[in-house]
Amino acid sequence: MTKLLHVEKVSKSFTLHTQGGTTIPVFKDVDFQLSKGDCIALTGNSGAGKSTFMRMIYANYLCSSGTLKVNHKGEWVDLRQASPHQIIEIRKMTMGYVSQFLRVIPRVSTLEIVSEPLQAIGVPKSLALEKAQTLLSRLNIPQRLWSLSPLTFSGGEQQRVNLARGFIYDYPLMLLDEPTASLDANNRQIVLELIEEAKQKGSAILGIFHDQAARDAVTTGTFDVTKHRTEINA
Repeated sequence: MTKLLHVEKVSKSFTLHTQGGTTIPVFKDVDFQLSKGDCIALTGNSGAGKSTFMRMIYANYLCSSGTLKVNHKGEWVDLRQASPHQIIEIRKMTMGYVSQFLRVIPRVSTLEIVSEPLQAIGVPKSLALEKAQTLLSRLNIPQRLWSLSPLTFSGGEQQRVNLARGFIYDYPLMLLDEPTASLDANNRQIVLELIEEAKQKGSAILGIFHDQAARDAVTTGTFDVTKHRTEINA
């Protein structure tokens, strides 16, 4: 089985420079791997470091120690050593991230926002827009909204736009932070189908699912961050 993520002896702490350099440890000695077709749920109590761990994999946070490697185009890249250019390329081609919140440039249409990941890798605009339309329809975003900025949408609609953008490209590695939160039963089922389809295509998925039924439906295993927590949590 092709491995796509390799985490070894990873630790994370935060230094509060505005409070005398106080160090707040989050977790330590994490060993973790993701392979093609895996869908692993991060579990643990609130404050155990699940979101921190996910953001660290996406290189929003730098791990304090250890090795964190991503398989990018057949070569292992250690994110602790990667240049900003490498990280941008990894995010463009290899690793997608669907956060809980939609962050977009104001006045850009929903259709452009969803299609942008495909256009960024050179897919013709017409094809990218066509796929965006298909996903928006599937996620029940009315066509009358496609030309509008999603900043005007309801929370549930923004979440579905975020999911459409995240699933428009077949990322080898996907990070999902509460993908079914606050969705009605119908749209929740559609998202679970999208996750299952991504698995079948070979994507490796790491997710945070507080919805246990959703977690049980799509995951192939769990990873308890609590076992690696330190005395103080972030």
